[in-house]
Order: sequence, then structure tokens, then C-alpha cells
Amino acid sequence: MNVFIIGISGSIGRLLTRQLQARGDTVRGLVRRQEQHAELEAQGVPSHVGDLAHMDTQALVEAIGDADAIVFTAGSNGGRPDVTRAIDGDGVDKAIEAARKAGVRRFALVSVLPESWRERELGEDVEYYFAVKKGADIALSRSDLDWLILRPSLLVDEPGAGTVSLGPAAFHEQIAREDVAETLATLLHEPRMGQRILELNQGTTPIREAVQANVRER
Repeated sequence: MNVFIIGISGSIGRLLTRQLQARGDTVRGLVRRQEQHAELEAQGVPSHVGDLAHMDTQALVEAIGDADAIVFTAGSNGGRPDVTRAIDGDGVDKAIEAARKAGVRRFALVSVLPESWRERELGEDVEYYFAVKKGADIALSRSDLDWLILRPSLLVDEPGAGTVSLGPAAFHEQIAREDVAETLATLLHEPRMGQRILELNQGTTPIREAVQANVRER
């Protein structure tokens, strides 16, 4: 599989790259800075330098090239509203349109659990972030692509457990980024896993079994 990752230089993007390469896949991605490009090139991972917030759709089409699948892992993490809109909202819209023009059907989006941080007093910027992420989920789910939306719970940098809770609905607790990356790679390699919204949390089911339990014949 030839996979193009938007957000390849982020934590999940890097972990996903390793997971996919271990499966024999070709991985490329979009980075914002030349030093990120150089670092990835040194690791044997081709990348395209471009600012998603400012590049037009055609430039993104050219960066995507002949990919078999697109994974969108970029995110503002609830920062300034203008950045949130440009990346988490308009950026997803742009990527959906670029996928269509590039002829790429498979599109996976790393989103967020709607219940995240509901126990906290959230500021306006974070509330706006959740609203924009929800809008992006809606836009992708109403597209004609072979889409997949993965909503992980609170991301942590602990070692992966290799076991998860995966399904149409999950509790919001926490999950290691390593487990998110492995789950996403496994989902991408399951062709029957399309047009689904799945929520992901720490759990006790081995990742491959958790994915297979959610397979729906099409």
C-alpha cells in the first residue's frame, strides 16, 4: 500500500509511519518545515514541504501523487481559533477535495472523542476546536470517499499495551499513541473497514481481534 500522511511529522504520524513500513508499505507525507523534510529523508521517508493552511487544492493533489490511501493526522490541539479553522476544518475539506481530484478513495481521519474533557471547564478556544472537529467528521462522513474516522480518547506517551477497546462508542479515558498508530495501521489493511466511525480507548482486546470484531461485510 502507498500511504500519504498529512501530519506525518506529528507523534501519531511518525508512529504510524513505522507501523506501515513494518508491513512493507510505502509511506510519504506532508510537512510544514524544511528541517522536518530533511529529518524524514534521513530516515528514508519521502515528504513534501507545504503549509496545509495556505497551499491550494491543486498543490495538495500534486503532493499526494499516486497514493492508495490518505491519512489525516494533523491538528491544532485547540490553539488559536484561526489555526484550528485552517487545519482541523478547512484543511480537512481541502484534503477531501484533493483526494477526489487525485483519484484516492481511501481516506482515514484521526478525530477526537466528543466526550473528551467534558469533566473540565473548557475555554472558548477548546470548545471551538471540538465544534470544528465535529464539522470535519460530518464533512468526511457525507463524502463519496471510502472513509474511516477514528476517535481516540486522551492521548498519552506511555508504551503501547497492544490491547484496546474499539467500537462505534467507547468511554473516554486514555490511550497510548503507540496503540492508536497500530490500530490505525491495522484498520487501513482491512479493506472491509470503510465508511465507519470508530471510537478507541484503552482496553483488554488485542488490536487485531478488536479490528476484526468490527468488520462489516460490504
